This record gives sequence, C-alpha cells and structure tokens, in this order.
Amino acid sequence: MPEMVKARPVIVVSPKLRTRTGLCTVVPLSTTEPRPEEEYHMRLRLSRKLPHPWNSEEHWVKADMIGTVSYERLSPIKLGRDQYGNRKYLNFQIDPEGLKEIRKCVLIALGMEDLTWSL
Repeated sequence: MPEMVKARPVIVVSPKLRTRTGLCTVVPLSTTEPRPEEEYHMRLRLSRKLPHPWNSEEHWVKADMIGTVSYERLSPIKLGRDQYGNRKYLNFQIDPEGLKEIRKCVLIALGMEDLTWSL
C-alpha cells in the first residue's frame, strides 16, 4: 500500500484560508530514513523532543506524501496531565527558515521546483 495509514506527526504547511476554514495541507514526518533519499525529503531536528513512539533525535520530512485534510482529523500529541488534572498537549512551531525549506521540498515533490524563487 503506497499511502501512509498509521498515526504520525505532521507539519501544517498551509495558511488558514478564508473560504476553506476546515482544511489544511500537511506534510508527514517519519523517523525512518528514506531509501533512496530524494530532493523532496529533508532531515529535520525539532526544537522539542516528541513523545514515544516518535522520540527520535531526527525526523524526516516526507514531502512526497503531502495531503489536504480536515482539521477535525488532526489530533494534538498528548503529554499527560498537569497538576490540576488538565490535559497537556505538545504544540510548537517550526522556525521560519525550516518551514521555508519544507515548502521547497513540497514544490519539488509536486514538480513545481521552478517556483521556489517565490518562497
């Protein structure tokens, strides 16, 4: 099966669109190094470590596996509960330069690498 079907962390690469408020475009992350590595793959070291089973030192952006999904399909990564019993979730942003490189990988995967100048 060529599609990714298991739960995995993703990076939202699209802005919120005024007329498509429930949708976003995501790029999945993997802890498995791609073989062979292509231009649309990118090694990524996150500023925060993810919990098990994604607690690898590095991740791989798999820009060839982008998808447009409903925000309802996304689940925040749970980190347990705080001292008051409230759920804690992992939430952080990729730095602007890293996001620019991820978007470049997406353009390459879509065969639109000649548009990378506009990033």
